Amino acid sequence: MSIEFLLTTLVIVATPGTGVLYTLAAGLSRGARTSVVAALGCTLGILPHMLAAITGLAALLHTSALGFHVLKYLGVVYLLYMAWTTLRDKGALAVEETAPRSAAKIITSGVLINILNPKLTIFFFAFLPQFVNTSEPAAFLRMLGLSAVFMLVTFVVFVGYGVFAAAVRNHVISRLAVVLWMRRVFAGSFAALAGRLALTDR
Repeated sequence: MSIEFLLTTLVIVATPGTGVLYTLAAGLSRGARTSVVAALGCTLGILPHMLAAITGLAALLHTSALGFHVLKYLGVVYLLYMAWTTLRDKGALAVEETAPRSAAKIITSGVLINILNPKLTIFFFAFLPQFVNTSEPAAFLRMLGLSAVFMLVTFVVFVGYGVFAAAVRNHVISRLAVVLWMRRVFAGSFAALAGRLALTDR
């Protein structure tokens, strides 16, 4: 494993996106434990894209305009749904000390956020081959290993974001105006990400 791979992975993972946003919202609304669960869900959502890239399905998605756009607009709809529920549902950024929501639901939302993003599949398809010689006998295993490292870094970085959000949670939830502002910011961010996804091409 090269230093270039680790540095590139860290930059890519640390760049704020839908997963980071979701994990931050979980940390702010329900604390460190929930943010860890959210980070796990977002990390698991990478798995289908990773497997698609390794098995060559990403190439099919890249050449199939219909498949790409169907997945893309499902992602847009889900992000808009996240924006709506964040804005309207008090549970998304609640002032209460506890907001009941099962770990399964938190993980499912995190997985869906990343599954419904076709750009991740294309990204893996373009990213992994740069660090693997596909002609070498153990190329498949090497791609699996690098993908596992990518997922591990994703989980660690997302947990860092979530724990930080949880650490400042008490300062946030004690101020209703800040809670309302944060809810609007997260909702607007989800909507903006939906718009950006809708405008992306293969």
